[in-house]
Amino acid sequence: GRSTGMAPSVAWRALRSVASRASSTLRTGVGSLTVPAVLVRRRYTPVLLHLRSRPMTSAAASNPDWPEFECRASPAPGSPFHVAFPVHDLDAARAFYGGILGCEEGRTSERWLDFSLHGHQIVAHFVGADYRCQDYVNPVDKDEVPVPHYGLQLSVDQWHALVARLRAHGVSFVIEPHLRFKGMPGEQWTCFFKDPSNNNLEFKAMTHPDLLFAKYNVAHG
Repeated sequence: GRSTGMAPSVAWRALRSVASRASSTLRTGVGSLTVPAVLVRRRYTPVLLHLRSRPMTSAAASNPDWPEFECRASPAPGSPFHVAFPVHDLDAARAFYGGILGCEEGRTSERWLDFSLHGHQIVAHFVGADYRCQDYVNPVDKDEVPVPHYGLQLSVDQWHALVARLRAHGVSFVIEPHLRFKGMPGEQWTCFFKDPSNNNLEFKAMTHPDLLFAKYNVAHG
């Protein structure tokens, strides 16, 4: 890349200063509403991305034939989950997952798109313009739950922020946001909605997060 004319230590301190200011802008850019970064579409591009991160990583330095790239999101701690799902239109998928849910985009091709959903890897695969997810339903706590579906376990504050964001974007709910399994170990906030290809998503928040896998029998229906 082009030389900055500064010593490496000076240049690095300057970049860290700029990146810190950009990060503060993100934290204050949503006002008093606390929203997780995955649910906020970032309105800035850190200067570090313009300079490309490739030469600053040992892996890239060891692989000089790699294409230039930028990392817009970090993997979730532990073992990030991966799911691939079919869509009928990649532009519609990008507008929904990137524009509405605020997922950062990763690798892309003419047939699929990578997204970071809170650090987990989800991939939209184009399978044909006629595709729409076929719904099946199963009763859960008096709701007709559509299957298949997937989503995230959020904190209660994150969940309410997401619901507010979805409402602001005019997203229709298949199952309206509400609290289910009230008074039980599995008490949780939940909501269901669809992407443009009719795929179902559920986002929930446990009242008691440490009881996510509490084992007990739940009454049918």
